[in-house]
Amino acid sequence: MARTADIQRIHERACRRRENSYIDPVTGFFVMSAHYLRERGYCCGAGCRHCPYPPDVQASAGRPDDAPSWERKSST
Repeated sequence: MARTADIQRIHERACRRRENSYIDPVTGFFVMSAHYLRERGYCCGAGCRHCPYPPDVQASAGRPDDAPSWERKSST
C-alpha cells in the first residue's frame, strides 16, 4: 500500500512535468495537481488534496472544516 510520502512523490513528479493530475495508486481516483489548481487561478473550496492556496483563502471559498489536510513539503 502506498504511503503519504509515496503519493507526495508522485504528486511532485506530476507538478514538475506540469501535468494537471495523477491517479492515486491506492484508490485509483483522479487527483488534481497543485500545478493545475494554481493555473486555474482560484480556490473552489471543495477541499482539494493539493490545494495551493493558503488556509484563509480556502476557508473563505467554503472549504469544509472536516476536509483532510495534506502536508505540502514543497510548493512545486
